[in-house]
Amino acid sequence: MRLRDWNRMIGRWVRRWRLTPGRRFARRRAAHLRLGRRGEQTACRVLAELGMDILCRNYRCRQGEIDIVARDGAVLCFVEVKTRQASRWPGRPADAVDRSKRLRLARTARQYLRRLGSPEIEHRFDIVEVVYAGRNLTAVTHLPDAFPAGGAKKAI
Repeated sequence: MRLRDWNRMIGRWVRRWRLTPGRRFARRRAAHLRLGRRGEQTACRVLAELGMDILCRNYRCRQGEIDIVARDGAVLCFVEVKTRQASRWPGRPADAVDRSKRLRLARTARQYLRRLGSPEIEHRFDIVEVVYAGRNLTAVTHLPDAFPAGGAKKAI
């Protein structure tokens, strides 16, 4: 068999099994992670339409992760995005932000502010609910100032 034939045959195997160099098989992102990524992109578009400037997405540190850091005028907004499929989850997506999640967000926000040099800037915590029905966007709800910095729950 000639080298060209081998290359053609290997090319078919690569396409069939989605092999990539350095990996055994190409890994496709899990469905819930794809849904979350789509929800964050939608939330960024909605916040930009509301006039907010997106400063950072997926800020990570040892304390946790903040989905979106945005600026609304002179206020710094730490935004948690909750994306759900309408058929699978009863209730509101914001109900998933429990006390421990709020405390983790507050600690991560303090770390973010420390990295900025601890400026005396007003900040708040927002939640954006994104609901899909299949691949169709059903609802997007922005809940500004959803909970205080201490992590206590506000009436939504």
